[in-house]
Amino acid sequence: MGSVPIFDPIRPWLARLPPGGWPSHETLNALAEEAGTRTASGMPLRFVPPAPADPYYEVHAYQSGRVATRPGNWHDLFNALIWLAFPRTKAAINALHAAEIPREGGRRGRLRDLLTIFDEGGAIVVCADPGLESLIRRFRWRELFWDCRERVLQHMRLVVIGHAVLEKALSPWPGIACKVLFLEPGSDLDAGAAAWLDAHAGDGTPQLLAPLPVFGYPGWLAESECAAFYDDERYFRPFKRKMGKLGSESNFRSLGKIRL
Repeated sequence: MGSVPIFDPIRPWLARLPPGGWPSHETLNALAEEAGTRTASGMPLRFVPPAPADPYYEVHAYQSGRVATRPGNWHDLFNALIWLAFPRTKAAINALHAAEIPREGGRRGRLRDLLTIFDEGGAIVVCADPGLESLIRRFRWRELFWDCRERVLQHMRLVVIGHAVLEKALSPWPGIACKVLFLEPGSDLDAGAAAWLDAHAGDGTPQLLAPLPVFGYPGWLAESECAAFYDDERYFRPFKRKMGKLGSESNFRSLGKIRL
């Protein structure tokens, strides 16, 4: 993983892992215990070997604090590290899943779609520049990452917390994208993301999250040093107007931030 910036949010925890071999459940649990990591139900978080498939995984984790974690599996390791780095956000995701499952009658709704997408592929955009935020919401990728390059570097930070995206980033390529929410600089990002999710518990839908090709951020890939990189619509897709009511351009602009 070296110095690839996408891993910066979990780098302090990566540094706590044994230098050789794969971290054991005991190692991860010692870190969780030291940090006092708990579910929203108050249960101490513990990473455990997988048991037979549980259709109510989120409910079980909420009630017991036990999170199934496969040894030698990057996806599950990144999930564990995000629990350590963003415990309030992960606890909020888990609690909202657990509360919603009994209401759904076996059919996952839009709120749980949002929670799953953010859990697996989410990121936080830390930005106080409304012009840059507008460019993201309007899919103006070349303008954002190339024309406004210096403003992006000075005033916009990406914090990736989706564990599936971190797994993909082990072999980075331009098409890796996240769904993002926006927070103000100076915010407690963990508390802010958790508060954003809680605030949308009643109206949650994936359309509340803006898409962002994260490896367009200046310097995250060597190819980003060339303007033509941002003209490749395989990775930097233009805005599509036929997106439904919540996905319209005006609605993207109207979605607010959580301020703490």
